[in-house]
Amino acid sequence: MEALILEPSLYTVKAILILDNDGDRLLAKYYDDTYPSVKEQKAFEKNIFNKTHRTDSEIALLEGLTVVYKSSIDLYFYVIGSSYENELMLMAVLNCLFDSLSQMLRKNVEKRALLENMEGLFLAVDEIVDGGVILESDPQQVVHRVALRGEDVPLTEQTVSQV
Repeated sequence: MEALILEPSLYTVKAILILDNDGDRLLAKYYDDTYPSVKEQKAFEKNIFNKTHRTDSEIALLEGLTVVYKSSIDLYFYVIGSSYENELMLMAVLNCLFDSLSQMLRKNVEKRALLENMEGLFLAVDEIVDGGVILESDPQQVVHRVALRGEDVPLTEQTVSQV
C-alpha cells in the first residue's frame, strides 16, 4: 500500500468568514473552488455556524475541512483550511485578523462598528491573505499598511478637513 505524500503548499487558507450572531454573512472570502456557487457557500456557512456558535472550542473538522474560529460579542470569525492543514498556521491568521480589527475598531469588535469600517476590514483581509497564501501574521504591520492605503484617497474624494 502506497502512502499519499502531500507536497507542501503556500495555499493554506481556503476561506475567511465573518458571520453575525444569526449566522448571516458579513464577509466571506473564498480562495478556491471548494464551494463554487453562492448557494453552496451560504449552505456551508449555515452548517458551520450551527456547529460552532454554541461551543467554546476553537477548532472543528467539518465537511473534510479544518475550521478555526472565535467569537466576539455578536460576531463569529472563521478561518478555513484543508483537513491536513496546520491548525497553528490557520490560528495565526485568525488571531492576526481579530487583533488587527480590534486595533482598528479601538477594541470595539462588534457588528455595528465593523459595518461602519468595512473598507478597513477588506483591506486588512487582503493584507493578511492573498489568494489563499498567508502574507502577514503581525497585526501591527497589517494596521500600519491599512492606514497607509487609507491615506491614498484621491484628492477628489477627500473631505475638506482631509485636504
